[in-house]
Amino acid sequence: MVNTKQPARLVRHIGLGHGVALYVSAVLGAGVLVLPGQVASMAGPASLLSWVFACVMGVPLAWMFAALARRHPDAGGVATYVGRAFGPAVGGLTGWLYFAAGSVGQTVVPLTGGYYVADALGLGPGGAFAVAGAILAAAVAANLAGARVSSRAQVVLATGVATALVVAILAAAPRMSVDRLTPFAPHGFAAVGAGVIVLFFAFAGWEAVGHLAGEFRDPDRDLPRAVAATVAIVTVLHLGVAAAVVLTGTYGSERVDHVAIGLLLRGALGGAAAPVAAVVAVVISLGTTSAFIAGVSRLGLSLAEQGWLPRPVARIHRTGVPVGGIVAVGLVAAGGLALAAALGWGTETLVVTPSTLVVAVYLLAAAAGARLLRGAPRFCAVATIVLTALVVPTAAENVLIPVVVVVLAVACRWVVARAATDRV
Repeated sequence: MVNTKQPARLVRHIGLGHGVALYVSAVLGAGVLVLPGQVASMAGPASLLSWVFACVMGVPLAWMFAALARRHPDAGGVATYVGRAFGPAVGGLTGWLYFAAGSVGQTVVPLTGGYYVADALGLGPGGAFAVAGAILAAAVAANLAGARVSSRAQVVLATGVATALVVAILAAAPRMSVDRLTPFAPHGFAAVGAGVIVLFFAFAGWEAVGHLAGEFRDPDRDLPRAVAATVAIVTVLHLGVAAAVVLTGTYGSERVDHVAIGLLLRGALGGAAAPVAAVVAVVISLGTTSAFIAGVSRLGLSLAEQGWLPRPVARIHRTGVPVGGIVAVGLVAAGGLALAAALGWGTETLVVTPSTLVVAVYLLAAAAGARLLRGAPRFCAVATIVLTALVVPTAAENVLIPVVVVVLAVACRWVVARAATDRV
C-alpha cells in the first residue's frame, strides 16, 4: 500500500507588512527598555558613541543577512550560511551558538517587561519574575497557535512598540539638556567598546528573521524592502531613546536603569506614567519574545533534522507549526528564568551570555558572507567583520561562554548519534 500522506511543511505566509513587523519586533526589541540606562551607567554620556557605532554596524549586517537569506532561504538561517561556506560541522556548531543565544535571550527579554510591571504595581523581584513567566508563556502560546494568529499579533505589537517609544522621546524632550554631556567620558573610552558589546543584544534580530526567509511569499521583492524600512525605523528610535536617557540623566543605578522608559514618561505624565510604561514594556517584551521564538524555533527544527538536537525538536504539526522547536526554546527560556530567580540574577548578569554568543555568530556569519556573496553584499560582509573585530577585545573576558556552548553541542551531537545507532 502506497503512503500518499504528504509531510507537513512550513507555509509561505509572510508579506511585506508582516515582514517589517517581524523585523521591527526582533531588532527593536526589549533591549531598548533597559540597555540605554545600563550602557549609560557603564560609559556615561559617551555611551551615545556606543549607540552610534552599533547603529552604523547594523546597516551592513542587515543587508548581509538579507542577501544570504534571499540566496539560501532555509529554516537553518545562519547555520545554513556558515555550513555552505565552511562545511556542515562548522555550520552545526554555529547553529548551536545562535540557538543558545536566542533561547537564553528569551530569559532576558520577558524579565525586562517584568521589571516595569513590578514597578507599576509595587511588587518585589519575585513579582518581576512571575510577570516574566507569564509573558514567555503568552509568546509560546501565540507561536503554537499558528502563523495566522502570530502574524496579526506581530503587526499590532510592532506598531505599538514604535508609537510608545516616540511618545517617550517626545515626553522627555522638554527636560533634555546638553549640559548633561559633561563630563563626557567619566569612565574612559574603553567603556564605549564594552558598551557596544552589550548592545549586540539590542541589535540581534537581523539574523533571526533570516530563519523565516523561506516563509516569505515573495522574498526577492519583500525582504529588501522590509530591511530598508526597518533600518530607518530602528536607527531613529534607538538613537532617540538613548539620547533622551543621557540628556535627562535618567540612569545611574540598577533600579533606574531597569525602568528608564517609565521614568522618561513619568516626568510628563505624572502618576499615570507607571501603568502606561508597564503596558509599553509588556507590548515590547511580548513582541520581541514572540518574534525570536518564531525564528529560533525554525533553527532548532533544522538542527534536529541534521542530528545536532534531539529528533522531537524537528516535529512539525500538520498545520505547518514547528511545535518541537517552539517548545524547546520555551523550555530553555523557562529554565533560565527559574535559575535567575533562584540565584537573584538580573538582566545585567543574564545579558552577557547572549551578547557574547551573538558576537561569535556575527563573526562566523560575516566570514561565510564574504565567501558566499559577491558585489555589494560581499562588501557588507567584510565591513561587518572589520567593525565587529574592533570591539571583540572588550569581550575577551567572556570567551569561555562560546567555548562551553561548543562543548555542549559536540556532546549533544554524540548522544543523538548514539541513540540513533541503538535504535537500529
